[in-house]
Amino acid sequence: MPDDRRPFAGAATPGVVAGDRPQPHNLDAERAVLAAMLREPRPCVDMAIEHLGSAEVFYSHIHREIFQAIWDLHNAGELQIDLISVAHHLHKLNRLEDIGGEVFLAELYHCIATTANLESWCSIVRELAVLRKMIAVCSEALVKCYDADSDAKTVVEEIETDIFKVRNQNTRSDIVPIKDGIVETFRRIQQIINHEVEVGIPTGYPDLDRMTAGLKPGEMFVLAARPSIGKTSMALNIIRNVALQGNRQRPIAFFSLEMTADQIARRLLCTEAKISESCFYDHSFRSDELPKLTQAVSVFRKAKIFIDPTGGLTIAELRAKARRLYYNEKIELIVIDYLQLMKADGRIDSRQQEVAEISSGIKQLAKELNLPILVLAQLNREVEKTAGASSRPKLSHLRESGAIEQDADIVSFLHRDRDEAKIVTPESLRDGLEAELIVEKNRNGQTGYVKLRFFPQRMEFCSESRFSDADRPAHVE
Repeated sequence: MPDDRRPFAGAATPGVVAGDRPQPHNLDAERAVLAAMLREPRPCVDMAIEHLGSAEVFYSHIHREIFQAIWDLHNAGELQIDLISVAHHLHKLNRLEDIGGEVFLAELYHCIATTANLESWCSIVRELAVLRKMIAVCSEALVKCYDADSDAKTVVEEIETDIFKVRNQNTRSDIVPIKDGIVETFRRIQQIINHEVEVGIPTGYPDLDRMTAGLKPGEMFVLAARPSIGKTSMALNIIRNVALQGNRQRPIAFFSLEMTADQIARRLLCTEAKISESCFYDHSFRSDELPKLTQAVSVFRKAKIFIDPTGGLTIAELRAKARRLYYNEKIELIVIDYLQLMKADGRIDSRQQEVAEISSGIKQLAKELNLPILVLAQLNREVEKTAGASSRPKLSHLRESGAIEQDADIVSFLHRDRDEAKIVTPESLRDGLEAELIVEKNRNGQTGYVKLRFFPQRMEFCSESRFSDADRPAHVE
């Protein structure tokens, strides 16, 4: 009888992690799966292939040989898969004697009484394969740490990526019959109608939310503008609105590639307190405004906003950090400021290809974590060359790559007259400046314009139809 306890190829060296202990396995479950495939090949072969995906999930090298033989016959369109055809195929490959011959196949055939539990057997085999893979990854991680010839950050990111791949190895995307999908979709529509669930996270701008249904899970929302228009301020306004929304504390990850954590915190505090940040530097801060600032500090101490100010962030670093925050802090929204400051993982000659890879990576991350990603982007200078500083931007003005337009579910442009903010008048301080958010692309909804008012002193955008005297700076006479 052959030894079918030998671990699969590429397994971790036992002495590295667990001494002489055998790796996790269940030979009975493996035999049961193969027996089911031999006894009732028509339903069982397809089911086993769908659930297991590869012969490498088997611990025993003998079981791997048999599974691969059945798979080969199935792929070749063999109508009849049985003991004889499998034995013949193994014989042609000079593998029959290695697995124990026809006697072993016959014993395998009779080791179960029914195939009814095939799915549960496959689950056992697959889960144990994941544990063995994790052992292999951890062993390789030790070797990488000892033999590292690059910086520690790169090694840690590689290890995190490997572990995340193992985490997802046990996750299958089941094929859903339309009759089941329709029923589930109808239930969700009913829940939306009855306000039992929200479609997306409200941004705090009602006109925008009516157009886009908020920031929806799995979607990439691009907010683009020319420099100094206020796209970072708009993003921080949305972060503030989402984080402080009602009694629910929504965890948010903010990846800022051009501002420090201190600058971001200061901007958020000033906007919440409705005071100008410049008052700290020109000594115009008044003591009667201190309670407002103190109150803003109290509000944000409860907020779950996680700031990463890493400059030159790569898409691999973004994935690793976002995954960690997703699993540890349960973040519900990711904000990136801004896309063109990011870097691709490898060396790419064309900047357009690099931006395309970054854009695609962000979209994949949104789908993978099933949460919305608000990503800021820069517009090229063509928007000003064609019709001046007051001209409205278009999709063609997205800087460096059309892939952003392709990957994004929603593309919006923040637009206002930049020169207006340079002239400070009592009216502009009191009423704000005209601004608009142009929703130019909306994959699952309508496009249009959202009217806003911009208060440059406190870097805040307000809905035009919903700002009131309470929004006006108290120090304006």
